[in-house]
Amino acid sequence: MRMIFTTAAALAVAGPACAQDIAVKPLIEARSRHEHVDQDGLDPSADAWTLRVRAGAELSSGLWAALGEAQGNLALAGDYYDGLHGAATRPLVADPQDVAIYRAQLQYRTKPLTVTAGRQRIALDDERFVGNVGFRNNAQTFDAVRAELVPHKGVKLDLTYAWDVRTIWGTDGRGARQRGVGGDNLFANIGAATPIGTLTGFAYLVDQDEAEVQGYRLASQTYGGRLAGSRVLAPKVKLSYQLSWATQSDYHRNPNRYTADYWLADATLDVRGWKLNTGYEVLGADKGAALTSFQTPLGTNFKFQGWADKFLTTPANGVRDLYAGGGYGWTKLGKVDALTLQATWHRFESDRLDQHYGDEIDLLATVKVKKTAFSARYARYDADRLATDTSKFWLQVDWSY
Repeated sequence: MRMIFTTAAALAVAGPACAQDIAVKPLIEARSRHEHVDQDGLDPSADAWTLRVRAGAELSSGLWAALGEAQGNLALAGDYYDGLHGAATRPLVADPQDVAIYRAQLQYRTKPLTVTAGRQRIALDDERFVGNVGFRNNAQTFDAVRAELVPHKGVKLDLTYAWDVRTIWGTDGRGARQRGVGGDNLFANIGAATPIGTLTGFAYLVDQDEAEVQGYRLASQTYGGRLAGSRVLAPKVKLSYQLSWATQSDYHRNPNRYTADYWLADATLDVRGWKLNTGYEVLGADKGAALTSFQTPLGTNFKFQGWADKFLTTPANGVRDLYAGGGYGWTKLGKVDALTLQATWHRFESDRLDQHYGDEIDLLATVKVKKTAFSARYARYDADRLATDTSKFWLQVDWSY
């Protein structure tokens, strides 16, 4: 709660002196979603209908801004296991009911420097290592101090110290699904524009204090680099690409001793409304024991390795994901501002022992009309050597002010 008191005190001091200069920006958004899950070995299936609302405001004056935002997630209907309540004999839908302070931050902004203190969203690069987990209703935020410095055009230094991670499990989180995971987390990210794209070097020191969260075994230190860029090949033809490499080892009180590597190569071709994408991602394994493979406990893992969520924790033998997909988008179809369709196929194998885990197909259709977005999403995982056959289907409506 200390960041909330800091923000409130700053507003109380600044308010009387500059009330006439304060600009107020309301923050309002809502999401309604139905999620259906069929999973072999768990009967019956799960159905969840949820409503998530966020409301708050940002007050700014000169170089300073203060933001407060509350969040409520309500289960309107359905029978499902939310990870904390309900029968664990049903499939998991990780959206427990919750009412909480989503963000409470104070920000100082100049042209070269931005400092943000308090409960905040942090999404670094593609969110593979540090992200917001925005797909889940409660999302993930950080109690942190973050400094973003642009000392020279094309160069950015991003430093964060986070003492608590507010997880998707909400205020009732407990056991292995804690509401907050304390620790001294350090995120350092420096990027520079080059003729072939943005080159980024990073260091992420993840400290997990709570023994309930798989002991201290998710504490890790990760160092690596990333190149992301694009090229116009012809009129209305663009190639986007990214290459990443990182190495990870145990950190702080983690009792495991391990070293594992990460690789990613990804390319997307945009051709007159079509998008064709392919890539190969590897989260390596060391000894083949639990949690001695490359882990990303603070990343937005739903974005990677399939929406069926079979690889939120990397298997002991690591995972290699070969994927390919495509899609098409339309704009201004009558009253519809945008319509997109996409499909992605994944083949999952182990990093060691040459195991075929399974295959997955993901489908998504999105329609945007003014401030409202409608989406239908489907994931089908066909198991071979890991987990069980699983189908998931979502219908979702998002609205923002």
